[in-house]
Amino acid sequence: MIVLDVQNLTKVYTGDLFKPKSTALGGISIAVQQGEIFGFLGQNGAGKTTTLKIIMGLNRSTSGAVTIFGKPADDVSVRAQVGYLPEHPYFYDYLTATEFMTLYARLFGLRRFDPAPLLARVGLEAARHQRLRRFSKGMLQRVGIAQALINDPALLILDEPMSGLDPSGRRLVRDLILDLKARGKTVFFSSHIISDVEAMCDRIAILHRGQICAAGRIDELLHGPHRRITVSGVGANARQVLAAAGHPATETAEGLTFVALSEEAVWVILDHVRKAGGAVVAIVDGRPALETFFMQTIADKAAA
Repeated sequence: MIVLDVQNLTKVYTGDLFKPKSTALGGISIAVQQGEIFGFLGQNGAGKTTTLKIIMGLNRSTSGAVTIFGKPADDVSVRAQVGYLPEHPYFYDYLTATEFMTLYARLFGLRRFDPAPLLARVGLEAARHQRLRRFSKGMLQRVGIAQALINDPALLILDEPMSGLDPSGRRLVRDLILDLKARGKTVFFSSHIISDVEAMCDRIAILHRGQICAAGRIDELLHGPHRRITVSGVGANARQVLAAAGHPATETAEGLTFVALSEEAVWVILDHVRKAGGAVVAIVDGRPALETFFMQTIADKAAA
C-alpha cells in the first residue's frame, strides 16, 4: 500500500523586478510504501524542505498532487494520522517540556494525556519540568521528535531529525525510528547524515536542483551484495574449479582474493576453500558506501 504519493510536484517562484523566476521543484514523484523507512537526500538548496512543506500544507505547489493514505494531503482525517518535525521548529520557551507536550496534545484533542512516557522515550525524563529556554539545541530537537509522536501517527515526516544531536542522541533517534518501523509505522525523513540513512532506510531518493536523480532500494542502487574474500592455503585444483564456476582469483600480498557478487557466490567460494583445506583471511564488504554513491550521483548530474 502506498502511504505517501507525490506526483509530478513542481514549485516555481515567480520572483519580481529584482529577483528572477526560479524553479525549486521540477516535477518530482515519490511513492512511500506502508511500513518502510524512506530517506530523502540532497544538498542544501536541493528542494527537500520545500517538498516536505508542500506535503504538510505549509507551502503551495505550482502543480502536481500529494495524497496520503489515498486521500488529498489537506484532508483533516489524514492530518490526524501524520506526525511532523520541521527543520527549524519553534518552541514556546517559557513552557516546561511537560507543559509544551500537554499543549500540543490538546491541539490533537487529547484531553487525557501523560507526556512522561514520550519524554522518557527521547531521553528527557529528568528534564521534563525544566523550561525549554534552558534546553540545549539537542534537547530541543528531542522535544520536537516527542511532539511529532503525540498522536501515535501512522506516518511520521521528519525534516533533518538528527540536527543538533550528539552521538548518543543520534543513536537514540535511530533506535526509535527502527522501533516505529517494527510496529508497522511509516517514516519519511530528510537528512544530511548519510551514514544514518544507510543504516536505517529501505529506500531513498536523491534530489538535486529540484529533480530526482536516483531512487530505489539501497542494496539495488549500490549494486547488491559485493564481498571481497581473501583466502590462503588453496591449491591450484580448487582455484581452477572456482575459476571455471565464474569465480576467478586475484593474487594479493595477503593471499588469493575472490569477488562475490551475490550471497550464493560467497557460500560457494567458502565451501570450496573449506574442502581444499584453505583458510579465510578476510571477508570485506566491497560495495560502495552510500555516501560515495551520493557524491558520484550528484557529480554526474551536475556535469550532465
